[in-house]
Amino acid sequence: MTENPTLPTAMPDVASSSQAQISGTLDWVGMSQIELPILVTADNEAPRQVSARVEAYVNLPQAHAKGIHMSRLYVALDKMSMDSTLDLSSLKALLQDFLSSHDDLSDKAFVRFSFDYHLRSKALLSNNHGWRNYPVVLTGRMEQGQLTIEMQVDIAYSSTCPCSAALARQLIQEAFEHKFHGEEQVDMEVVKQWLGSTQGIVATPHSQRSIAQVKVKLADDDSGLPIARIVTAVEHALKTPVQATVKREDEQEFARLNGQNLMFVEDAARRVKYALEQQPQMLDFWLQVNHLESLHAHDAVAIATKGIEGGYQPV
Repeated sequence: MTENPTLPTAMPDVASSSQAQISGTLDWVGMSQIELPILVTADNEAPRQVSARVEAYVNLPQAHAKGIHMSRLYVALDKMSMDSTLDLSSLKALLQDFLSSHDDLSDKAFVRFSFDYHLRSKALLSNNHGWRNYPVVLTGRMEQGQLTIEMQVDIAYSSTCPCSAALARQLIQEAFEHKFHGEEQVDMEVVKQWLGSTQGIVATPHSQRSIAQVKVKLADDDSGLPIARIVTAVEHALKTPVQATVKREDEQEFARLNGQNLMFVEDAARRVKYALEQQPQMLDFWLQVNHLESLHAHDAVAIATKGIEGGYQPV
């Protein structure tokens, strides 16, 4: 006698069949720190794989609903990871997928991708190249059919203090006067040799690694993420981005660029703001420059926005 096979048993779905212990609406429910490999399409480059950490949420406006279907958010992310690249159009489709899978529960969706994006850069003078790393945060929000896309890029650079440069020059002048005091004529070769000594250059200005954080709102009619476009605009404005491969001639050129581009934090912020104002495809922008002081134990900071009505607020 053949036994009947066991019929599959329906598993309980507590989120759908139960009510909340305490009623109340929730702004966002979902997951954070989701680890995913993602192919990113940026600018006009071929897609590149990055290791991303993702936050995915929908709202819960129904006060008595027990909860959302978190696995549906993860499945949508996994499908995008396997079947498509991350650009503005796929970001929009992902948020629509979040909502369609929760059409009986939610009317808002949110996703945030955080990853490092590498760009190839040439050395300042030597015939070498290297990789530069740029932290990127891409955020999408869907609400009442309206899509909002925001991208932040962090760009490292060097800043040399104009005040300390002036003070260093004064000390060098005083050292020169002390060295050659009373001499009616000074031999040029002697001065040249003296300037190349530690006695000649008795002081140098202080400089520090600095970070420009740039946040922009993007139109969804531009498919590729404008990462390199933003980086290039900011680095050209500041003129002293940190370097990858550095030989002696590159280091000397970097020292020259720092000496010719002295800037307070206010100067740096104005340079970046002007550069972003020349990018009409950026619907709005917010920027913060951080000079990680080598003199003080605190940082110097300047913040600016595009200044449009209803746009980014400074803080």
